[in-house]
This record gives sequence, structure tokens and C-alpha cells, in this order.
Amino acid sequence: MDVRGRYRILDQLRGVTLLSMFLYHAAWDLVYLFGRELPWYHGRWAYAWQQSICWTFLLLSGFCQPFGKRKLRRAVLVSGGGALVTAVTLLFLPENRVVFGVLTLLGVCMLLWAGLEKALAGIDPAAGLAGSALLFFLTRDVNGGWLGFEGLRLVRLPQRWYANLFTAWLGFPAADFYSVDYFSLFPWVFLFAAGYFLNRIAFQGGTPGWLKPGKRSREGVVRGISEGLSWPGRHSLLLYLLHQPVIYGLLWAADRLLRTP
Repeated sequence: MDVRGRYRILDQLRGVTLLSMFLYHAAWDLVYLFGRELPWYHGRWAYAWQQSICWTFLLLSGFCQPFGKRKLRRAVLVSGGGALVTAVTLLFLPENRVVFGVLTLLGVCMLLWAGLEKALAGIDPAAGLAGSALLFFLTRDVNGGWLGFEGLRLVRLPQRWYANLFTAWLGFPAADFYSVDYFSLFPWVFLFAAGYFLNRIAFQGGTPGWLKPGKRSREGVVRGISEGLSWPGRHSLLLYLLHQPVIYGLLWAADRLLRTP
């Protein structure tokens, strides 16, 4: 462990993922807010990039769920962050509104675990991981009306399930539901659960070696990079709330400068 009992490598991984998200959202802003043509952004590799970000965040969040003592406080803070994002976008960017975004999902998962963690502790972690992975695979495409994974359609789900805002929160959005950042409870709760059970497996024999702190490098550049990646990981909620206004402001300024004769 390192700062305030945190595992540095987890903060670094979260920091790398945040930086990746910043770049992805900058590309999104260029395409949808500034009208720039980026053909690659609509391709399979851009989709894989976007998925790598959300998968990593959810797995990491589930993995880190057992850490810390103020779990309910953390859950309320994250849920509040999600509500703030929704309120701001509905007021100022209704055409790009965020309803049931990733922060709302993470807050709900944390609240669920605050109440269910004792019961989940009785589940064998290997079985829990396998079950979570299977359920995520089966429910990955429920938003589109199917059981299945990434276009592999197994079972068509009843259309009456896709009725209103509550069903959209669960994972069954009505035809008129719209959100630019949509993470419903199903299927994503199962990815969070997979991270939780991965933690239980990793810590079965004590703290795993890859989480134990190694010798700090005395080299200024290497140490600076390490700290530079850890810092955003330690402040991920604040940076998530601030990153889009900051990115938009920078792109707006650059756009005005480039248009200046």
C-alpha cells in the first residue's frame, strides 16, 4: 500500500483509464459538438477503445469495493455525482443529456453491495466469478431486446418489458429513451460483480505479490510518471465531473484560434 493505505498499482491503472477516457471524450466532442469528420471514430476499433474504458472502470470498481471503511458514504458521493451530471446536462445540454450514466450505475452498485456484501461473502469466489461472467455474457445485449453478447442473438426478449424510465434503468429502454452515456443495471452490474469476486480470489492467500509495493525508483522521470498516473486515480470522481467542461473549453478555444485569420 501507499498513500493513505491505497494500492498504488490500482490507482495507476485507474489513472491510465481516466487518461484514455479523456482522449476518447475529446474525440466525441470533436465529432458531435464541433462537427469534425473523424471516420475512424465510427469504426470497430473506436468501439473497442470505448468498451475497454468502461469495462476497466467497472471491473476496477468492483475489485476495489471491499476496500475502505466508509463504503456507504462513498456510494452516496458517487450517486450524487451521477445525479449532478444528469441535472446539468438536462438543463444545459438536453440534446446531449446523460440519463443513467456510468456514475449512476456505479453508485447503485456500491449501494447494493453495502447491503448485500455479507450475503455475497458466503458465495465461493470462483463460482461467483464464473456466474457473473456468464450472466454478463447472456445479458450484454438486453438494451437492444436480446439475450446474447455483442450481436450474438440467443433469445428475443418480450417488448412489453421496454416500457418506461424504470425499465430503462433496469436495462430495458423504451423506444423513445435517449442518453449519450447509458449504463443500465443489467448487464453492467455483473461486470462489477466479476471485479468483486476477482478481489476475493486475489486475496485468498493474503495480499497478492503484484499489489505489494516494490522499491521506489530514484529516477526523477520514472518516479514522476508513476506519481503522475497515481494522482488522477486517487481523485477519479472529481476529475470525472470536471473533465468534460475542461475538454470542451480547450477545444472551443483551439477552434476559435484556428478560425482566426
